[in-house]
Amino acid sequence: MNKPVPYPDLHDEPVREFNDIDVSLNYSYANYLNWLFQDRVELIKGKIFKMSPAPSRVHQEISINLLKSFINFLDGKPCKVYSAPFDVRFPKESKADQDVYTVLQPDICVICDKSKLDDRGCIGAPDLVVEILSPGNTKVELLNKYQVYQEFGVKEYWVVSQSDQSILIYTLNEYGKFQPSKIFTLSEKITSSVLPAFELALDDVFGNLD
Repeated sequence: MNKPVPYPDLHDEPVREFNDIDVSLNYSYANYLNWLFQDRVELIKGKIFKMSPAPSRVHQEISINLLKSFINFLDGKPCKVYSAPFDVRFPKESKADQDVYTVLQPDICVICDKSKLDDRGCIGAPDLVVEILSPGNTKVELLNKYQVYQEFGVKEYWVVSQSDQSILIYTLNEYGKFQPSKIFTLSEKITSSVLPAFELALDDVFGNLD
């Protein structure tokens, strides 16, 4: 696969309006840092994907319920949990800003290798990623994220559906490919291969949504 061609630097002038960007071009994390507009975006292999302006209330409640479980379990343990907005950069080889073409903001991520953490977020694959589906998610976006998480070695990828009140877990096998779990729903509990002894009841995630 051809490496994306970086967008030429135009005197490093900050970009203050999303509409001033040509979305047909490829961009790097160095360009991303120069964008001062309010619109939330992600980069996938140099291409811009615009995120929803703000997640729904139910989306946020689900996120908080999941976060509480992770925070309580990880208290006193070496792994760290973060929620969006939190930049995760996926470098192919060089970690230099101008050479990183994929920057995502997972809803929740767990990182056990502290060497991947810096002041700007995470550089390299988290151990566990959670994405909470919203009506605004496109199939292309979801497929691209799946491919990124698999390619870069995210060990466990949770897909949370607020409409179905379900969770599907992809686990990376020894061949570097995701294996899907069954779909878990209300009254069931899930565990994690990344976090031994962690257990989550789906009723605690979806049970009190109004």
